[in-house]
Amino acid sequence: MENIALVVGATGITGSNLAEKLIAKGWTTFGLARNPRKDIENLQPVAADLLDLENLKIALKDISPTHIYITSWMRQGSEAENIRVNSLMVRNLLEALSPKNLVQHVALVTGLKHYLGPFEAYAKEGFLPETPLREEQPRLEIENFYYAQEDEVYAAAARDGFTWSIHRPHTVIGKAVGNLMNLGTTLAVYASICKETGKPFQWPGSAAQWDGLSDVTDARVLAEHLIWASTTEAARNEAFNVVNGDFFRWKWLWKKIAASFGIEAIGFVGTIHPLEEQMVNEAPVWKNIAVQYALEESDLNKLASAWHTDLDLGRPIEVMTDMSKSRKLGFPVFQRTEDSFYDLFEQLRIDRLIP
Repeated sequence: MENIALVVGATGITGSNLAEKLIAKGWTTFGLARNPRKDIENLQPVAADLLDLENLKIALKDISPTHIYITSWMRQGSEAENIRVNSLMVRNLLEALSPKNLVQHVALVTGLKHYLGPFEAYAKEGFLPETPLREEQPRLEIENFYYAQEDEVYAAAARDGFTWSIHRPHTVIGKAVGNLMNLGTTLAVYASICKETGKPFQWPGSAAQWDGLSDVTDARVLAEHLIWASTTEAARNEAFNVVNGDFFRWKWLWKKIAASFGIEAIGFVGTIHPLEEQMVNEAPVWKNIAVQYALEESDLNKLASAWHTDLDLGRPIEVMTDMSKSRKLGFPVFQRTEDSFYDLFEQLRIDRLIP
């Protein structure tokens, strides 16, 4: 039977990389988004509103996916609203496709907020888990939209008989424009501003993150993991962490990133210097840089997500993720984190998104 993929959130870091991998492997691939991208060759765009069930039914009327990959979410003003909106998105999607009875597998991408808590209680006292983070750790006793999304998948699987997988990456490193959680591109933009203005490349985060061990998830690794789990019998109906497979300390990587831009690195100096505060007045600066170098995007807010980078780098604990469950079941892909950043920076330059 032909593999037909529906990538939900195909404009994001995870979705776009996944779509490219699926197409390269010969899958018929549809990319669903409110405003679908048309720059991925052979990706068939689907414009739809996940919050509108009738709109979804119409948009998906002639599409019968065997595999669904949910990589999208919408940030709201409170966790209660995050739960309501993001669970509704998953519920509507799976309900719209239920009558076809052709879905074999649904893969849902969440993240380490499963262990660290939602935005309103992110990595705060009382919610700090033991690390390395492992899949068998229980849910926190607090509302979390990731849990609500999972529960929608479980309920639809029980109803429709498909298998599922849950994927929990750490910070995803890869190219995307307009993404809400984009640490790699945010740091590239920040470093570019520092180079052009002579400002020091000041570490914005905590001592724990500066000195402690960490890991990240290359978007290409996550794409391979999603395809692997959705096509491997032993990986069915399981939740997985997914990271590059190596560890690093930011005190080491920060200097490497600075050196790659030819700028001065300033480390932790006793207090946190949030990136959101450091970049609050940089929009006009970036617009001038974009004009000077004929860049494709002059809107700083479409490239940088300083608020989320601050969440990641300001955590009061070191955070690393156990990958042994995937390794034991046969997932072999490994990525050197230093190269994840260098590859991203090179792609951003090629695409004229940074100087």
